[in-house]
Amino acid sequence: MVADQNQASGEVLYPAIEPYRKASLEVGGGHRVHFEESGNPAGFPVLFIHGGPGSRTRPAHRRFFDPVFYRIVLFDQRGCGLSTPAGSTSENTTAHLVADIEQLRHHLGVDRWLLFGGSWGSTLSLAYAIAHADRVAGMVLRGVFLGSAAEVEWYVSGIRRFVPEAWEEFAGDAGVSIIEHYRQLIDHPDASVALAAARRWCDYEARVMAIGEVSGGNEGGRNALTEGEMLAGARIQLHFLVHQCFLRPNQLLNDLWRIGIKPVTLVQGAIDMVCPPISAFEVSRRLAGADLRLVANGGHSAMQPAIAAELCEATARMRELLGGSRS
Repeated sequence: MVADQNQASGEVLYPAIEPYRKASLEVGGGHRVHFEESGNPAGFPVLFIHGGPGSRTRPAHRRFFDPVFYRIVLFDQRGCGLSTPAGSTSENTTAHLVADIEQLRHHLGVDRWLLFGGSWGSTLSLAYAIAHADRVAGMVLRGVFLGSAAEVEWYVSGIRRFVPEAWEEFAGDAGVSIIEHYRQLIDHPDASVALAAARRWCDYEARVMAIGEVSGGNEGGRNALTEGEMLAGARIQLHFLVHQCFLRPNQLLNDLWRIGIKPVTLVQGAIDMVCPPISAFEVSRRLAGADLRLVANGGHSAMQPAIAAELCEATARMRELLGGSRS
């Protein structure tokens, strides 16, 4: 199915709601993970897994779900958003984040839940589902990212063919390893040097995400980041990228069989330049029960109108498939 709609994202999302609970959970290594719950306390649990690495949850992220049916859980990953300590890379790996999700499930008394993740959130969703398949009722994944070297190389270098001016400003005198260059700058003892590098890193990301966008809709609210959030987010993202996302080559693709047959919807922008469609296509070929929804003229942002509409349709379809079940 190909979706191509032109509504503003606010018109296709569910109405804005406020959380009925906000709290934090100690997960080890000195980290406390912030989480919130909204919607129906007795509803079917859905976990929103934000992107990045290094991004955070936003109020708009509650609005992809029917609040009458779903118990909506959002959390900020280690070092992100309201989780503490901000920007910490200590004991912060993919395995730690997967363990945090499982610990949060136990803490909330959830048996099985629906996973909803985009970009890096899709990476974590797949990693968690592979490790804890019996706890996953289904998944809605957007802008699939598998954490591979080829995907990272495309983002930091290959895409220069489409945004040469932005890439030239971004790459500058970085030399062979752009990621290592920026990681060193982010950790520079001079705060002004570190902040300037974080600004260039985030500006490049915003300009790449803007390719093909016809209306405002920045998923992570990057334009509204404080200096502290910008620096913390860039530090965590570079920490994961320089370590190949703490995944073995082809680890996720090779282990998809462990998930089994579950309802899975893959929402993919046809012109997503951050996470090109090939990864979603490969997952759809190898994951039993996967339904690939390619969005014509769709980019990367979840808030792009056509993408937002398809995501809301996906959670509505899941509502019917999960009908009446409760944790």
